[in-house]
Amino acid sequence: MTNSSTAKAFVAWGMILTAGLLPELASGEGTANWPSFRGSGAAGALEGLDLPERWDAATGQGIRFKLEIPGLGHSSPVIWGDRLFVTTAVSSERDTSFKPGLYGSGEASRDRSVQAWQILCVDKKSGKLLWEKTATQGSPKDKRHVKSSYANSTPATDGEHLVALFGSEGLFCYSTKGEFLWKKDLGRMDVGAYDLPSYEWGGASSPVIYDGKVIVQCDQQRESFLIAVDLRTGRTVWKTPRDELPSWGTPTVYPGKSRAELVTNGSNFIRGYDLATGAELWRLGGSSKITAPTPVYAEGLIIVASGRAPERPIFAIRPGAVGDITLQNGETSNQFVAWNKTRRGGYMPTPLIYRGQLYVLNNDGLLGCYDLRTGTEHFQERVPHRSFGFSASPVAADGRIYLAGEDGLVFVLEAGTQLKVLATNPVGEPLMATPALSDGTLYLRGSRHLFAVGK
Repeated sequence: MTNSSTAKAFVAWGMILTAGLLPELASGEGTANWPSFRGSGAAGALEGLDLPERWDAATGQGIRFKLEIPGLGHSSPVIWGDRLFVTTAVSSERDTSFKPGLYGSGEASRDRSVQAWQILCVDKKSGKLLWEKTATQGSPKDKRHVKSSYANSTPATDGEHLVALFGSEGLFCYSTKGEFLWKKDLGRMDVGAYDLPSYEWGGASSPVIYDGKVIVQCDQQRESFLIAVDLRTGRTVWKTPRDELPSWGTPTVYPGKSRAELVTNGSNFIRGYDLATGAELWRLGGSSKITAPTPVYAEGLIIVASGRAPERPIFAIRPGAVGDITLQNGETSNQFVAWNKTRRGGYMPTPLIYRGQLYVLNNDGLLGCYDLRTGTEHFQERVPHRSFGFSASPVAADGRIYLAGEDGLVFVLEAGTQLKVLATNPVGEPLMATPALSDGTLYLRGSRHLFAVGK
């Protein structure tokens, strides 16, 4: 493949957010906690928030607070109780930036300046900075995509611990009060174009916490692996090699009644793993060569999608599988694949399951709506963004869906089987990170500020 054709294949490289459904909420979480990428189980939805339909950051309408965040970061906020956590990479050079928009460039940024990788803790009600810690600093071990940052992975918390992954710089754990607990070197993560290794892009897969373990998916050019470490000590519990290409999706735990399954998106195979041992349980072929969306689940189905042509699949998978469940030629379903679609998957944003419907957003603004149980397509229409498209994943609350766009606009849609835009709300700067929801507030991490939106 030529450099030119590769660049075209990476159109809308919204990278790394982020690089991601209504699973059962963890006991006691209610509407206060948003503990990892797109909340509990990556569901991206809460009820009873009573958010405003319209707001405007320029006038302050509907804005509870606006807090400047130093540096660059595409990671999303996470929340536990009244504390909000966000990561960033602060460059030693002024005016370090990224390039938003829909374009086919695949090269890395020239930014190799000395960085300070930081974790910020904010009072979610007032926007007051409670504490700030520099996890590490120095010259980056890797390049980053021109559309990316050096802080792409969303942190995770269980209310006592806060875990942050900074790619090749390592995995760091603090108490939620800001006390350093441990760090772990996971080695250099060479994540980029699978067919042009010199195109380093940086990682984006985020850590997840489950049953006292921190789980990290490290898919790279060579020696990909999945690792579980003890949350309290950082000690390796298990490490499983993966024959995989670079990927950017976050793993998801499906908490089944008979067994929990760790589900990973990947180019060679979508796979399920045993949480206790890291042993592979099942695998499903047919993905795109670049995978970024995070697996999601609801109503006894696991949804995994990817959006690089030509495959662009959506799979609805039944839990409990064993062995290779890849569809054979001509098949659209089998014992463990309830349904699938091709040329419908999204490239960067993670799908959203909400009130029985599956919503799949692509970088270019094309939004598809499907019946979760059957896969019946209700619509596939373009959200009227200005030009830059979407990298952030959709979230939902109280019958509305929120799409944060790189144009700096948040589209409020009515959930349902027809595309209906209720409002278009500006914040004045690109939105690359997926929003967070908590206690009547929508938190938007822009390129320079954190916005709290509420009545």
